[in-house]
This record gives sequence, structure tokens and C-alpha cells, in this order.
Amino acid sequence: MPQLLKLNYNEGRKSVSNQPIDSHISITINGEETPIPSGLNILNLLLHLRLDPARVAVELNRAIVRKPEWETTLVEQGASVEIVTFVGGGRW
Repeated sequence: MPQLLKLNYNEGRKSVSNQPIDSHISITINGEETPIPSGLNILNLLLHLRLDPARVAVELNRAIVRKPEWETTLVEQGASVEIVTFVGGGRW
């Protein structure tokens, strides 16, 4: 009898995963090893980190990822992520 996959449909993350809900992976964010839930794309990673996606730039494994690609680019085990936050202020 074939083994059935149990899929986790997570509406909040807008993804489908066959990973256990509490499954985590380890990635490096700005030089610091960080556990995150598995199955996140870049946009979901930013939301998980409580960062405003409109105010950051993201590099994944030494390559800049453009905003239109964030929802389709998965963050995998061992990934290196650099996040730069734009800061406004000052006077002209």
C-alpha cells in the first residue's frame, strides 16, 4: 500500500508543506545562526522577523533577491541571508 503524505496547509504562510508544523531549520541571518520555521519564503521570513518588507533589501546566499521574487524564493537549511534595513531621517 502506498504511503500517503500528510500535507500542512498553512493559510497564514500561504504555502503547503509536508514538514511537521514544529519543524525548524537553521540559517545565518546577518552573520548570526538563527532557527526559523521550515518552509518559509523570503517574504514570510521578513514577516516572521517582524520586519517591514517595504523598508529592507535582502541578499540570499550572496545574491540580491528582488522584491517580485520574494514570494517564490524559499529559504532552505544552511542558507545565508543578509537583510539591510533602510533608515530615514535627518533634514535637507
